[in-house]
Amino acid sequence: MSLRVFIGIGANLGDARVTVSQAIAALAQLPDSALVAQSALYGSAPIDSTGDDYVNAVVELASSLGAADLLQHLQAIELAHGRERPYRNAPRTLDLDLLLYGDEEINTANLQVPHPRMTERAFVLLPLLQLSADIGIPGKGSAQDYVDAVAGQRIQELPTT
Repeated sequence: MSLRVFIGIGANLGDARVTVSQAIAALAQLPDSALVAQSALYGSAPIDSTGDDYVNAVVELASSLGAADLLQHLQAIELAHGRERPYRNAPRTLDLDLLLYGDEEINTANLQVPHPRMTERAFVLLPLLQLSADIGIPGKGSAQDYVDAVAGQRIQELPTT
């Protein structure tokens, strides 16, 4: 059975725009999964950190991978792009977050879904809502209800090249 899955993508080291595009292509190749939609690319200021602006996007997959297997694939794609985790919110070559996994709520040592900070981040909410204007967040309600709270965060849709 295929589930509706949303992945948040971010990068701010190297050629972040190229990296995000490569990550989207890699996600489209995941086993037992299909790329359904991708948001525009967005530029956003780092939150609780320093460094260059991020390039962000959200993709929707239809996937029959289990959540833990999907997470392993996401981490492998991050590692293939040189991802390091020196400290919390460190600048990164690539960050892939499992935002939503169907209607499931998951809380394990390695994975929390819905992503615990997704309602606090404009760089997640705006591209997510671009893909699905009426999407709900399990246990939290409508994603649209959180937009006003992130209105002060600097984010802009990037022009296509």
